[in-house]
Amino acid sequence: MAVLNYDELTVAERALWDSFPAGRWVDLRTGTPEDDDPARGEHWGPERTVRAEVLAALLLGGNTEPSSSVASLRLSGALITGRLDLAGAEISHLLWLRACRLEQTVSLYAASTRTIRITNSRVPGVDAGLARIEGHLDLNGSVMDTGRLSLINAHAAGELVLNGVLIAAPGEWAVFAGGLVMGGAVFCQGLTARGGVRLPGAQLPGGLFMQGARLESPDGMALLADNVTATVVDLSEGFSAVGTVRLRGARISDLLTLEGATLVGRDTTLFGVGMQVGTFHFGLAAEPAGAVDLQGARAAVLHDRKRSWPREVRLDGFVYDSLRSDGTFLHEDVAHRLAWIRRSPGYAPQPYEQLAACYRQAGHDDDARRVLLEKQRHRRRTLNPPGRVWGYLLDAAVGYGYRPWLSALWMATLWLLGSLAFSARSPVQTKSGEGAPFNPFVYTIDLLFPIGDFGQRSAWHWTGSTQWLAYLLITIGWILTTAVVAGISRTLNRN
Repeated sequence: MAVLNYDELTVAERALWDSFPAGRWVDLRTGTPEDDDPARGEHWGPERTVRAEVLAALLLGGNTEPSSSVASLRLSGALITGRLDLAGAEISHLLWLRACRLEQTVSLYAASTRTIRITNSRVPGVDAGLARIEGHLDLNGSVMDTGRLSLINAHAAGELVLNGVLIAAPGEWAVFAGGLVMGGAVFCQGLTARGGVRLPGAQLPGGLFMQGARLESPDGMALLADNVTATVVDLSEGFSAVGTVRLRGARISDLLTLEGATLVGRDTTLFGVGMQVGTFHFGLAAEPAGAVDLQGARAAVLHDRKRSWPREVRLDGFVYDSLRSDGTFLHEDVAHRLAWIRRSPGYAPQPYEQLAACYRQAGHDDDARRVLLEKQRHRRRTLNPPGRVWGYLLDAAVGYGYRPWLSALWMATLWLLGSLAFSARSPVQTKSGEGAPFNPFVYTIDLLFPIGDFGQRSAWHWTGSTQWLAYLLITIGWILTTAVVAGISRTLNRN
């Protein structure tokens, strides 16, 4: 970089040079809002123009005059010409540009810096890839209308502030921050990104806060945060994503919330395969058009709204410990939950088993049995015709074993019908003069219950069609008794 001659500096540049050692503000604004708008900054005259090389020279130690204050560069309302190139630099001073207009991209690539603030300004883009920022990176209220923000593998000890920022990079990534490591939080409240926000592998121990943000990437990923590690990811309070929100393999220890969010995607609106979440609030403002994919995901608590789920929800492998929905109690929500599972394409037993386990854990065994019965009915639709017929018979007879009381009802009905049929005719005594007198009611019970013997079945027998009725009752008795025993065993094992 060429050595600057103080005598060749403009009036504005000299004011900045002289104020640097004491860290004083240099404010070139006129006080008229229209004239001070950075959107009109290209028309600002020489009295408000500062060359980028002057800023770089100061930050790299160009003015080392002693001062009782901490040296820092603070500039408001300036048109900064040329490229502010600090790539690879070691900067030990605060840089704060407020309400400025920069002609070219700011490069902080692989730089080591203190806090950087470029607020309420217009800047084509910021490249801070591989940067080490021992403080905050604050772009609050700024506009990047021709470039993007790059933070690839950057480290920041403090916070990243993008509140109210507009980044316009349609068809590209508006924010490119794979591998970002933060010491503090990332604030993107009210961010508008015309292009995707890319955060794969980012480490965000302070959380990601995107309330009211609007991300627009209709043909791709609005938010790509695969394998992110964070305490909180807040996509609520009017958050809007046109494109897919992708959180594959994310680890969010506390809260992931989409309360009041709007998701618009062509195929998949939320892709959360394999993510792990503490509390998952899924309360969208409206039903999304695309699918929600939660295969293999895990949440300690799922708190949702009925209208939040789209027509297709992929739930195979999704594990949760408790459910809450629209303020209703768990046991009041069985029909909704079953309809929720049926939105998953095809048949998979795990979503039913998971829901039943959740009900059992909450002590609602009746609801768990209802869920498992619906699982069998769903499975039945995937069977061949003979299998479906047999399934209908099991369902009607004993509810696949989850309604053993049906077998008792069938037993009572068959006992009454059998008793009436056997009382209309006289049987043949097996051994003349032996055995108890024939009793059609006790005889029918003896046929239906394979366990125990009242002496009627061995003492009397039939010929002709009545003999086949007896065989039929014995067969049905074995089937129903087996179903009852299985149902009781299932209940005892759960308890």
